[in-house]
Amino acid sequence: MRDAVTNLIRNYDISGRYLDRDAMDSLKDYFASGNARVAVATIVSGNAASIAKEAGVKLFEEVPELLLPGGYAYTTRRYSACLRDMDYYLRYATYALVAGSTDVLDERVLQGLRETYNSLGVPIGPTVVGIQIMKEMLKEMASEAGITNTGVIDEPFDYMTRQLSEVSV
Repeated sequence: MRDAVTNLIRNYDISGRYLDRDAMDSLKDYFASGNARVAVATIVSGNAASIAKEAGVKLFEEVPELLLPGGYAYTTRRYSACLRDMDYYLRYATYALVAGSTDVLDERVLQGLRETYNSLGVPIGPTVVGIQIMKEMLKEMASEAGITNTGVIDEPFDYMTRQLSEVSV
């Protein structure tokens, strides 16, 4: 897993260039948002189970057909799998948030997820809705904790939903 700093240096090294003003500005932005990133990760680590569970409740309120016979979350096993997956997305979004890079999402979540969901016939639309619900919940929790830079939360969650939405699953 690479972070924002490693990615930036790697890209400049590959092209044989010295760090320029754009690179320095990018580094400044990353480090300036560091406290917010760590504070949000702390919120997640203390509340991950409840975030995933509450997001699941909200998801099933928005898409109740998931709980009906034939719906993806109809049985207890499938319901539990849905909550497990939501926790999985939350955990990796937190890694990406702290790293300031979405590389971990590509490497650990999105590549294998597409094939798995295809083979199981899991609908991607509700997955995207659930990820966005968690993002909004986390932004609200961060605001309540006094974190003013909640924009750092958007990148990993929006990246996952954008990548999942672009693929015909």
